[in-house]
Amino acid sequence: LSANERLKSRKLLDSLFEEGKALVAAPFRLVFKEVDFDTIYPVKIAFSAPKRRMKLAHDRNRSKRLMREGYKKNKHALLDWCRKEQKSFALLLISQSNTPAVYAVTEEKIILLLNRLILTHEKAAQ
Repeated sequence: LSANERLKSRKLLDSLFEEGKALVAAPFRLVFKEVDFDTIYPVKIAFSAPKRRMKLAHDRNRSKRLMREGYKKNKHALLDWCRKEQKSFALLLISQSNTPAVYAVTEEKIILLLNRLILTHEKAAQ
């Protein structure tokens, strides 16, 4: 992921926790908030694996690495939809398991969450 695709703004992260909505597909939680439209990078994302759940640093790092890879491979449907609908999102993907999930499960759940995000906004538009 390029630096422009990553969510780094402290203000935006705080507002995500306060005002963001969440979708859950165990063991992941996707917190999202619609933001001002950006044509080049309509989606900014951050990844988290809390220390409270995953005690070992190498488990947290592996979990975040798997989430990044799963998102990177499957982000194009969301990006195309955002550009077509002229919407932008700030996303936070949080792992809620005690150990890193297998990559196949991680990718499957990320696809499910991204599709749910699109569906919830399509329903809201109708």
